[in-house]
Amino acid sequence: MRVLCRIAPASRSGLTRSRFRFNNGMVAPLNSGAKFAATLFPEPSMNFTEEQLAFRDSVRRMAERHVAPIAAEIDETDRFPTELLKVYGDMGLMQLWVPEKYGGPEGNLTLMCIAREEISRHSPACGSIAGLNTMFIMPLLHFGTEEQRARFLPRIAEGGVVTAIAISEPQAGSDVSAMQTRAVKDGDSYVINGRKQWCSYGVDAEYIVLMARTAGERGASGISAFVLEPKKMKGITFGRHERKMGWRGAPNTPIFLDNVRVPIENLVGEEGKGFRASLRALDLNRPTIGAQCVGLAQGALDVSVAYAKERKQFKQRIADFQGVQFMLADMAMGIEASRALVYECACAGDSGDWDRLNVLASMAKCVASDMAMKATTDAVQIFGGYGYTRDYPVERMMRDAKLAQIFEGTNQIQRVVVARHLLQ
Repeated sequence: MRVLCRIAPASRSGLTRSRFRFNNGMVAPLNSGAKFAATLFPEPSMNFTEEQLAFRDSVRRMAERHVAPIAAEIDETDRFPTELLKVYGDMGLMQLWVPEKYGGPEGNLTLMCIAREEISRHSPACGSIAGLNTMFIMPLLHFGTEEQRARFLPRIAEGGVVTAIAISEPQAGSDVSAMQTRAVKDGDSYVINGRKQWCSYGVDAEYIVLMARTAGERGASGISAFVLEPKKMKGITFGRHERKMGWRGAPNTPIFLDNVRVPIENLVGEEGKGFRASLRALDLNRPTIGAQCVGLAQGALDVSVAYAKERKQFKQRIADFQGVQFMLADMAMGIEASRALVYECACAGDSGDWDRLNVLASMAKCVASDMAMKATTDAVQIFGGYGYTRDYPVERMMRDAKLAQIFEGTNQIQRVVVARHLLQ
């Protein structure tokens, strides 16, 4: 396995803790000699290999250097931080899943979770750019032809290439089988008409995997997957950027398809079998959402502990009040439990245990996102009135956490998946 880590690894001993002052939503040392703590607990090893630990340290150092300074500004302006594309691409983070035979790093689910957890301590929107190509790569790896892999994956392996997947529609969110976008075969191509909703990064994408109905009116059996090239194909337009509460800086736009002609060689897998491709991609991506939630909650805990040790009321630190201590303890316990579940799920994925991965992916995404929502809400409470202002990072973290309970399948749907597994 070769992972492109071009940022010097951080010291294994970690960064020393100190007191903090807060300004414009960012965290900074009180004095020039202080350093920000990557974690407030002994470093969780999760039985990582030396290579995985070195990878984690490299990603952590990169995030502190390139993500932390712009996290608040990205949330404020809602801009897509394109300057990170080259940074992530050079490290192999965007294209992590591409096999070595196609020029990629040949990473795995554990490495993907590590990368997203570390970056999401500062910004989950920036964390999503790591592994951005996952939802495009997975259908090709598991269901595409060798010709398709040889055609697309070397380009992705170059790094910095934006890709997307288009599944949801205005009336087909949790109920994917209700999609109405239709692809009709016409000679040596398909003609696609319809609309997609919530397409993340699609407006900037070079390639999009799109799901469309090729048979029937409802049900999963008539859905097929296609590779679209929006910068080359006519009839593809994008709507306005959605004005989101959180996770800002990650563009979401509707896609309008008007007689889009797609060559037959861009059909991924068998006609009518595309739903399986989307499910496999989701199963491999949901644990990384859980990892982002762990990172987000860890970031909230770190700043909460630092603030509680500095803020004084009634002539003592608020960290000395048992009520605050209980909130901090609950945050720490939830983070550690969620982290263990995320990486247990990653092990199942890396070993190819697809049946176990399916249920663990739902568990990891659901448990971690519910935990992150509670942890960030408690962080705002610990900060008190200041936590409700945009001069401090915790209100942004709380807004970011909410989306994780909704996208990649709502947490209610994840509970349905788990229950069906138990009752089958």
